[in-house]
Amino acid sequence: MSLFEVNDKGNIVVHGHLDRDTLRKNLWESLSQSERNALQQRKSCTVDLSDVERADSAGLAWLINAVRDAKQNGVSMMLYKMPEKLHKLAKISDADSFLPVE
Repeated sequence: MSLFEVNDKGNIVVHGHLDRDTLRKNLWESLSQSERNALQQRKSCTVDLSDVERADSAGLAWLINAVRDAKQNGVSMMLYKMPEKLHKLAKISDADSFLPVE
């Protein structure tokens, strides 16, 4: 199973671990051209984090970059069901104020 998938509604579902061992590229770089085009046409997407088992500071950076890259490409991104530990890490890092968490 891959780290994430783009579902038929244009939303991104993340699975497993968001950590330095699993993250090699930013989210936007990992999307296919057709996935990028679909997200840009929709102009918004939700990143479902409910299936994330573990995350560290690399995972937080990955999410920050995902939000930044989406915005640069005209896509409004919302983070959904962020795990409590990841949310606490964002607060400690002062990143929670600019992460769009639902």
